[in-house]
Amino acid sequence: MAPLAMPRWSVRSRILAVILIVTSLGMAVSGFAAYVVQRDRVLSAIDAELLGSVEAARAIVTGVTVAADGDSTAVADLDTTTFTTVESALNAVMSRLVPGRHESSVAIIDGVARFIPGTEIAFHLEDDPDFIDRVWAEAASGRVTLGTAITSVGTLRYVSVPVTIAGDDQAGTFVAAVDAQRAVDEVAGAFLTYAGLALLSLAAIAVAGWFVAGRLLAPIRILSETASRITAEDLSERIPVNGNDDVSALTETVNDMLDRIDEAITGQRQLLDDVRHELKTPITIVRGHLELLDENSPADVRAVREIAIDELDRMTGLVDDIDALARAERAIELVEATDVADLTAMVFSKMQAISDHDWQLEGAAEVVARVSPNRITQAWLQLADNAAKYSPAGSAIRVGSTRYDASVEFWVADEGPGIPDGAERRIFERFGRADTGRGISGSGLGLPIVAAIARAHGGYVSLDTSASGARFGIVVPTVDGGSAPPPAQGFDADLDDAPTTDSRSTP
Repeated sequence: MAPLAMPRWSVRSRILAVILIVTSLGMAVSGFAAYVVQRDRVLSAIDAELLGSVEAARAIVTGVTVAADGDSTAVADLDTTTFTTVESALNAVMSRLVPGRHESSVAIIDGVARFIPGTEIAFHLEDDPDFIDRVWAEAASGRVTLGTAITSVGTLRYVSVPVTIAGDDQAGTFVAAVDAQRAVDEVAGAFLTYAGLALLSLAAIAVAGWFVAGRLLAPIRILSETASRITAEDLSERIPVNGNDDVSALTETVNDMLDRIDEAITGQRQLLDDVRHELKTPITIVRGHLELLDENSPADVRAVREIAIDELDRMTGLVDDIDALARAERAIELVEATDVADLTAMVFSKMQAISDHDWQLEGAAEVVARVSPNRITQAWLQLADNAAKYSPAGSAIRVGSTRYDASVEFWVADEGPGIPDGAERRIFERFGRADTGRGISGSGLGLPIVAAIARAHGGYVSLDTSASGARFGIVVPTVDGGSAPPPAQGFDADLDDAPTTDSRSTP
């Protein structure tokens, strides 16, 4: 049996639930703490009022006010000098002390309730014999007693004061009581009102929180809806950015990610289209010759074989160049401190192995740059190979490295026909060629590989061309974390992305 699927709550609902739970707990804890504190205050006030009754009774009987020492069980017995009998003393006390709201009193002589207040009282203590017996028994100790009793009236907080008169054999007790339960119930009633108001407040918070959470999460909802519409066929849509908060930052990050994905997919499509176009010709040539092959003619077989091998070699070179370009574009260069003069001498010695040209070293920069020697060598030799391909046999090809304020340039200058107007950018695109006097041989990936290596170093490829020749350069920064400045003249393959600081002249 498959387990039951749990309900899926939205982020909006979760946020609102957390807000309400935390607020509810806060209100409940605060309300309960306030109730306990207020209840204790009410009970303390009742005790103070009862002890005040004791002092009032003492003052009535003796005519002298004696301050309590703070311990209710240690208050001294009433020792009268004004009255001659217990009955007269208690009668005076009962007639002068008027019970307040939720209060009552009684005077007991020899265990029998004898006097009650002459005014209207909330309850009658004399109607509860068990209570009368209890307080009379406590008075036998001869000490003032402060206690709590559960009676037929309710929970009472009371004080009993023994009264004795010298020369009178009777014993009496003055009892004052307060309906503590009713006083506490009033506090509880106030907090029931608080609970009702708290529930109304929670309802208001829930409504406000629902709309506020919805407004704050609206960009995420739009982000989700937009992302669900975006497919590999259409990556042009972007998410609108509103505000300047964390959600806006998230939206900008997603838009940047979509830009990168769009660029990557566009590049992949372009590469596939270019590869399809480039491979179509050799495949067509090989297929056509194989279809027309006369298998009975050894000469025809040899000729077709040579053609097929030549085209397959060309396709192999094309695949190798595509792989080299892909590696150059995604590689993270492992740079090291490199002496540019030594690197220039080493690369120039390799260039001299390319025959049919007069190779001339015209300068080596005396500077140490953090570059990848292998990658710079690969790109520089590619420029030298291009110069040799498109220059007349025996012509001079000048090579050198030049130092500028914050960059160094590795350059090659030939005496070929130059780059036609309008083709400067096309030759740096995949399979892009200048279809003029410089010829169309090669895969068309050499210069894109050079440009990718330059970009990996934070630089670019410069180009200065005329009818008397072309000069290509790999410009990379010599400062860690910097970027190469653009040239003061000539063509920059990545000028749109280059900073505009530093100035230099072309040698």
